[in-house]
Order: sequence, then C-alpha cells, then structure tokens
Amino acid sequence: MSTHKKIDAETLDNLLYLSRLSPESTNLSILKKQVDEIVGYFELLSKYDDSENPYDAYPSTQAELLRDDSVVHGLDVPDVKNVSEHFMDGYFQVPKVLGEGA
Repeated sequence: MSTHKKIDAETLDNLLYLSRLSPESTNLSILKKQVDEIVGYFELLSKYDDSENPYDAYPSTQAELLRDDSVVHGLDVPDVKNVSEHFMDGYFQVPKVLGEGA
C-alpha cells in the first residue's frame, strides 16, 4: 500500500488547467488515481542514492590528446569542381529544402 500523500482537489484542478484538460472531458476519479500512482513512483525513486556525479558516466577528454590547431592548405577550386558535377560559380547545387513541400 502506498504511503505517499494523496493529491487534493485544488492540486488536481491546477494540473487540469496546466495540461489544458477540461473536467467535463476527463474522468476525474481515474485521473486522480493515475496522478497518485505517478507521485508514488517519484517517492519510490527518491529513496535511491543520487549523490554521485552524473557526468562520471561519460568519458573525459584531455586537451593534450587533441590534435594541434594548425593551418593546413585546403582544396583548390579546380579540385573541388571535380568532386561533383553540380558545382557552379563557387557553390554546390543542392536540392531545395525550404519553401513548398518542406
């Protein structure tokens, strides 16, 4: 049996307002039971220790292992033209993505 505090009518009315639900279109007794169960789940989760740093789960990056910031020669325009046949006036022609059909 759950021991958490049940939500009251005022809290339920506030939840209905925030979720844009109307009391007429919602079975309030079912909704109240569901919200009470959700609150119970949060109380169950709050019993677990969350004191560890969540960022420890991700690998760290050491700055000295990254590549050097050095300027290198890029591609020349004649070489870029060979990459695609849709290269004109210094730009690649790509399919239209904005406008009609987007």
